[in-house]
Amino acid sequence: IKNMLGLKFETSTSWAIIAEDNLEQILTDHAFAEQKASANAISIIINYSEETELVKDMTAIALEELEHFKMVHELMIKRGMVLGREQHNDYAKSLQRFFPKTKDRPTALIHRLLVAALIEARSCERFKVFSENMADEELSKFYKELMISEANHYTLFLGYARKYMAREIVDKKWESLLKFEADMMKTRGNTAKVHG
Repeated sequence: IKNMLGLKFETSTSWAIIAEDNLEQILTDHAFAEQKASANAISIIINYSEETELVKDMTAIALEELEHFKMVHELMIKRGMVLGREQHNDYAKSLQRFFPKTKDRPTALIHRLLVAALIEARSCERFKVFSENMADEELSKFYKELMISEANHYTLFLGYARKYMAREIVDKKWESLLKFEADMMKTRGNTAKVHG
């Protein structure tokens, strides 16, 4: 799956152990990650409302991510857990800062789509590692199903980026973002967070 996603750094199974030992924390972090993904899709709709096909697909993603939030929250309630407060997510913020700010709308959109694609790709990879390295069968199945959904989102975001700008330009930007993210991930993997 790593090659399919193009990621340049593989999450160690030790992260899955940390995550499983701190279930309430990882589930809280995951719930908020889904909520932010939904909000991001809505924000793209607001800012690029004239792109009809994009708006249709972002609407579907916004609803699906919110549904995922609901599923994670219900799973927590079922296990007697309470959704904690949102914690600072420096992973997404670091990625968002990677590309220089631009007033050019098409370029800004490409950057947003690439960052969203990478967040989905890493979530997908993390869910795979989590689902394959935990004793909890219910959760393992849950994360395996979510992993497929995240992979579809990753493909969609990347596909749109390549549609709106010359493929070689987009691929160059994508490649540099992947390298940056891989370096960043080398120092992570020690907290019970989806991207921690």
